[in-house]
Amino acid sequence: MKLADKAVGWLLNGYLAAAGALPIGVASGLMAGIARTVGPLLGVSRRAHRRLERALPGLSEAEYRRIIRGMWDNLGRVVGEYAHLGRIDCFAPGGPVEVAGTEHVAAVAATGRPIIFVSGHLGNWELGYLAARQYGLDVAPVYRAVNNPAVEAAMLRVRRAADVEPIAKGASGARKIIAWLKAGRALTMLIDQKMNDGIAVPFFGRDAMTAPAAAELALRHDAALMPARVERLGGVRFRVTVLPPLDLARTGDRHADVRETMMRLNRQLEDWIRATPEQWFWVHRRWPGD
Repeated sequence: MKLADKAVGWLLNGYLAAAGALPIGVASGLMAGIARTVGPLLGVSRRAHRRLERALPGLSEAEYRRIIRGMWDNLGRVVGEYAHLGRIDCFAPGGPVEVAGTEHVAAVAATGRPIIFVSGHLGNWELGYLAARQYGLDVAPVYRAVNNPAVEAAMLRVRRAADVEPIAKGASGARKIIAWLKAGRALTMLIDQKMNDGIAVPFFGRDAMTAPAAAELALRHDAALMPARVERLGGVRFRVTVLPPLDLARTGDRHADVRETMMRLNRQLEDWIRATPEQWFWVHRRWPGD
């Protein structure tokens, strides 16, 4: 491991220890304050502004600035909350998280079918698998591994503290995913990141290279594809909402069915993002040419 990678890992572990020693509200608020102050000054915010103008045209300049500032606030809070993920109780009466739609999960679980919860980088997206695990499901979050091995190890420790075993994308991960679904278990997948070798699917009116895995796996393994939204209600209060299983396109043309299913999922994501645009990851290069 390179010395530079080790140094970044030491810094991250030190940060996680310090943030974990603070109350979650203090850690979240502190990082939010830093992010919303510094973030709008960075060059990446100008690119995020252009993406906003294309995706949500017609807003005032003040509204675009408010969304960008709110996006940084949310991202800062997510960073501040990472060290506390293993301590959040999504089902505690009067606790920080409201969970809606468990009746849909119960109906599918009773059939023994595997479940793929699909979401995007909204609110604190890590709460999706946390709520599913605490509900009682064997669930594994599928994620993209970090290049820095020291950072990767630190992030794995954070997620394992929530009593889940994440599955990294890749050849080895694909085999684990298939075995997991064949055993009737659950996965969580975030589908709003650019995938260069994915398929072109409309997103806010422009084709975006989209990972088709969620649709392909659901069609191949008869898994219930369940959209799950995480909203930040304010500070460290959240709502996790699970929708009924998505109707899968089944025309017999596998390529067309996968694309149509991913189009339906992208439309659902668009609806959620329009409702709370400040909670989405506008700094990500979602579209070609961004």
